[in-house]
Amino acid sequence: MLEKMIFGRFIPGTSFIHKLDPRSKLSFVFLFIIAVFIANNGWTYGLLVAFTLLVIFVSRIRLYFLLNGLKPILILIIFTLLMHIFFTKEGALLVDWKFIKIYEEGLRQGIFISTRFLILVLMTSILTLTTSPISITDGMEDLLNPFKRFKLPVHELALMMSISLRFIPTLMDETDKILKAQLARGSDISTGSMKQRVRAVIPLLVPLFVSAFKRAEDLAVAMEVRGYRGGEGRTRYRKLAWGFRDNVAMIILGVLVIGLYFLRG
Repeated sequence: MLEKMIFGRFIPGTSFIHKLDPRSKLSFVFLFIIAVFIANNGWTYGLLVAFTLLVIFVSRIRLYFLLNGLKPILILIIFTLLMHIFFTKEGALLVDWKFIKIYEEGLRQGIFISTRFLILVLMTSILTLTTSPISITDGMEDLLNPFKRFKLPVHELALMMSISLRFIPTLMDETDKILKAQLARGSDISTGSMKQRVRAVIPLLVPLFVSAFKRAEDLAVAMEVRGYRGGEGRTRYRKLAWGFRDNVAMIILGVLVIGLYFLRG
């Protein structure tokens, strides 16, 4: 389970995307999410898919590895596609077979929305896979610095994000260990009625929550012992530096937005 988990996981590398400043990557993903909603036809979505595949290639992360780690999300995407295909009754009737009726608008919306969902998940996954949690924290804190004048707890928000990303793989590993321990004792959550499966999950959830609270308490004590008092007066070991690569990345994003605008229907 841990080997296939990609959420919150960082894969060190030397690719162009790995070397980007975390602030540029965060800004890129945020603006890309907005740009995705410009697409409204086959040409624009084709451009987005091609661009996403190019980013994956440049990051040197295998597409199979990404899709294998996103299986739960892929199931949700397929479900979204089917919901639109079978329940949107607009446009020309394409298929009329017994109780199954598929309309042109339902098929179009299903493909477009599912593609949009998949693109967003892949791009955000590339961000976390190519950026360490501490770098994400530093970049987010630096980008949110202007909001400090409005009394926004910027450092605390960035810290919570970093801790969340850091402990996702840890909790998944703990879940895997507990699940194997339960299976060794004869428990099986994959068979039986729905009621029996729910009952079998309870022995899995209870020790998982206990372990999570224990880890949270240990982390809080460790931070307090080391004199953590928030972001006031804190310095950084690594300095962020916006370079030529980051300018190139933002220019490429600008070209993408212009292309989407002119290809809109």
